[in-house]
Amino acid sequence: MRLLPLALWAVSLAAAPPVALIFDTDMGNDIDDALALAVIHSLESRGEAKLIGVTLTKDNPWAAVYVDLVNHFYRRPDVPVGMVKAGKTPETSAFTRVPAERRGSDGKLLYPRRLGEGMTAPEAVGLLRGVLEKQADGSVAVVQVGFSTNLARLLDEPGAKELIRRKVKLLSMMAGHFPDGRPEYNVKVDIPAARKVLADWPTPVVLSGWEVGAAIEYPAASIENDFRHEDNHPVADGYRAYKKMPYDRPTWDLTSVLYAVRPGRGYFSLSEPGTVTVDDQGKTRFESDPGGRHRYLIVDAVQRARVLEALIQLATQPRR
Repeated sequence: MRLLPLALWAVSLAAAPPVALIFDTDMGNDIDDALALAVIHSLESRGEAKLIGVTLTKDNPWAAVYVDLVNHFYRRPDVPVGMVKAGKTPETSAFTRVPAERRGSDGKLLYPRRLGEGMTAPEAVGLLRGVLEKQADGSVAVVQVGFSTNLARLLDEPGAKELIRRKVKLLSMMAGHFPDGRPEYNVKVDIPAARKVLADWPTPVVLSGWEVGAAIEYPAASIENDFRHEDNHPVADGYRAYKKMPYDRPTWDLTSVLYAVRPGRGYFSLSEPGTVTVDDQGKTRFESDPGGRHRYLIVDAVQRARVLEALIQLATQPRR
């Protein structure tokens, strides 16, 4: 196999169009969602991605407010934000609420946003459909790092499956546990929705199982040291509010983002093709099948070091 010289390889990366990303998240349940959103914005600043919409499976108004203020912080205030209706986890989270309520010495909100309160955000499924309809065929990567509620409801819409088939090239999911299939949170919270998405989603699906993010922990030292280029940062604020510092946290959702945008960089290996099913306890089972649409990520010790380095650089990159 011929290898491109480094300069030509860099040019080829720069020439590639940015990946159109939809980020479907349960922002508020775990802090890795916030770090994943920071990674997306940094990838967009590098010209590798374009965030075209964020939809929430967390049914709490602070979730939408927090996403909106983070988008504003990264100078992308027009990114549409949609919210699930009658979702599964309405509980309030400190890491979304505390940054949203912070005020400066002048009494004004520290982090501006468009959404005054989350219930004014549009409904997620309608937003997903509207965003997809505007994209070029085969251009969109959907990153689902929460429950499957929104995507399952989208599949129930008339004509939506064909729309997805035309517009979406990849669904990158943080879900499941491989290869042993232990129950995993994102699956357990809405088992019927996870079953539906895995059974009916018409494009390739790559799953980052619990074991991948658990093997690569985001260091508290980075939160304390690498965000100092800003006097105030909503992602670092959220991390500090989530749990008592210092603590390291698995990079579950960040891995799904990284794969969706940089699938060919060798950060991860892939399982053989197959089919993933879900049982009544939320356990995922993978069966090898050459014609299957599903694969899952595998990471070794060398890859873990590379992934962590990339994620720290991206999550802490100064905004542009």
